[in-house]
Amino acid sequence: MLGVFDSGFGGLTVLKDLVKKMPGYDFAYLGDNARAPYGNRSFDSVYRYTLEAVRYLFSLGCPLVILACNTASAKALRTIQQKDLPHIAPQNRVLGIIRPMAEEVGNFTKTGHIGVLGTEGTITSQSYLLEIAKFWPSLHVKQESCPMLVPLVEKGLLKHPATEMFVEEYTKKILEKSEKIDTLLLGCTHYPLLQELFLKALPKNVKILSQGNIVAKKTQEYLKKHPEIDKRITKNGKICFLTTDSAEFFEKNATFFWNSSIKAENITILQP
Repeated sequence: MLGVFDSGFGGLTVLKDLVKKMPGYDFAYLGDNARAPYGNRSFDSVYRYTLEAVRYLFSLGCPLVILACNTASAKALRTIQQKDLPHIAPQNRVLGIIRPMAEEVGNFTKTGHIGVLGTEGTITSQSYLLEIAKFWPSLHVKQESCPMLVPLVEKGLLKHPATEMFVEEYTKKILEKSEKIDTLLLGCTHYPLLQELFLKALPKNVKILSQGNIVAKKTQEYLKKHPEIDKRITKNGKICFLTTDSAEFFEKNATFFWNSSIKAENITILQP
């Protein structure tokens, strides 16, 4: 199986694109709903929680785990890759979702000015600024944290007036930082569910980039370059959904992200 981890539900938007591009693969999705959200957690807490999840997915037989969570990618990925993997599973790999976006974002802007929207944890980590600078040092990047959007999405208030108001507020703030921004990167896996509101709030010339399609494309490319990992991933077209909260809670709320009913399993290895 190919493991996909998120603090909650947002990673389902990434999983959806992975399944679309790689329909024959088996996937295990793990949401740490009992301890979500991660956005305002400390670096140490996010690292510990993420490592526990990675270990669990490894135990299921996942040779590759995608951290489909911007906060986990920002606060935990590098430490897990450099400190833990060599000792706990040197033959396995863990990838994040910030670097794939950083590699691609420069291909979409004409003005060289882009904006990044994300949770407070992702924005304060400056991970996007650092990663984008590695690949596109000439780009001008502005950031804005959007603390109200994840709670609103997880309550299913996708078209609520309050949600529209906050989307308008955050887009106005990021565009005020540079009138030359022509590309807006949605640095949170919840935000694609609000794409219609973003399109309504943004000028016609501003492109929106969400993560699922780009991460799926980059995962395919990675597996082509690393056939030794690819051959260890089972391919029966199956998906299992795991949560650290109640299965019923996950099944009910996942419908906003998955657009169809699912069956989930509660796991007790992770304690709130």
